[in-house]
Amino acid sequence: MILAYRTLGIFLYPMLIVFLYFRVIFKKEDPKRFKEKIFVSHFNVVKKNNLKLIWFHAASVGEFKSIIPIIEQINSGKKNFHFLVTTSTLSSGNLAKIKFKNINNIYHRFFPLDVDFLMDKFLNLWQPEKIFLVDSEIWPNLILKAKKKKIPLALINARLTSKSFKRWIKFSKTAEKIFSIFDLCLCSNKETKNFLEKLHAKNTEYNGNIKLIDSNNIESVNDLNSGILSKKRLWVAASIHKGEDLFCLKTHMELKKKYSDAIMIIAPRHIENVKKINSLFINQNFKTQILNQNDKIAENAEVVIINSFGNLHNYFKYAKSVFIGKSTLKKLKYDSGQNPIEAARLNCKVYHGPYISNFRELYEILERKKISYEINDFKDLSKNLILDFKEPGMKSNSEANYIKELGESILAKTMGSVDNFLKNETN
Repeated sequence: MILAYRTLGIFLYPMLIVFLYFRVIFKKEDPKRFKEKIFVSHFNVVKKNNLKLIWFHAASVGEFKSIIPIIEQINSGKKNFHFLVTTSTLSSGNLAKIKFKNINNIYHRFFPLDVDFLMDKFLNLWQPEKIFLVDSEIWPNLILKAKKKKIPLALINARLTSKSFKRWIKFSKTAEKIFSIFDLCLCSNKETKNFLEKLHAKNTEYNGNIKLIDSNNIESVNDLNSGILSKKRLWVAASIHKGEDLFCLKTHMELKKKYSDAIMIIAPRHIENVKKINSLFINQNFKTQILNQNDKIAENAEVVIINSFGNLHNYFKYAKSVFIGKSTLKKLKYDSGQNPIEAARLNCKVYHGPYISNFRELYEILERKKISYEINDFKDLSKNLILDFKEPGMKSNSEANYIKELGESILAKTMGSVDNFLKNETN
């Protein structure tokens, strides 16, 4: 199975290069840095011989944000480390640029294709001391090459769905060969811990989901638009995927029938969809604004479309109600949901559709505390928002304290395991 995977990777490599060039044309890759994924000459390696390199790989924005507190904690210990952080998506790369711009010992690169010779060269050139893979980033060539080079591996906030587990168990010998290599597996939920143990992973622990850890300082919220947002009936539609823009349009049309001062801030998960979303709302005669970083919201704006990354907390602070996307699309049933914690932490009432497979455990926590609510369709959402808008006053922060304390507890437990791993105590 491994031989077939490696052979297929080498065979497909030329086609994958062409595919990435097409993705650049469609603005789905960084036009200046996409070659980091496919060419050894663009790995752009940094060498500091007096420091040990720790490599974290997180695929996308949510996974990237979840490891920031972990990296900050390690870095604050004034140990002799520097950090390589790799991600796969354009949006995560743009966010990394913002987060690490003033930190000289953390480097972001795009994750290379898991092709045998590429991964071998990447490890030889960067020479990481330890490797952390985040969530469900299981890359066979990387894992097997790391073992051969005797580089300790940890899987952090591991997530394995029942669908993924059933696929792996069909190839039980290959699964055992790969998962038994990990020196530490920190699981995001108890189900994953059970699955990983059946796949012969060792040192599995469950300390809680690190996405509950606060990665934003509330004092860092930009109050540039506080004046207009404080006086409007505001709701936020966050992490909206293609197809949910129409859902949001219908919801806002219902709201405007009741409240003329209602304003929606919509944040697409994929920023390249901003212009299409803008056209959709303009066609229904809404006054729209595409909002870039540090722009002021226009007084007459009815729909504001976010055209930047990593700043949703600036709007969650003023919203009582937030709808989290990737939750209404049946076609994504087995890969659905986005992280609701940032909105909940800022005292927002969180709404979501029926499809939340990736974050079911987090939503169950929020639902028990009556912070999040499932809605069936746009009419259901609009009815709830209309009720919320009847009382546009100050938000309560009673439940946010619970989330903060839970996140702090998870961070403390996680750091205990991470510190042991860095000291080789798990090996």
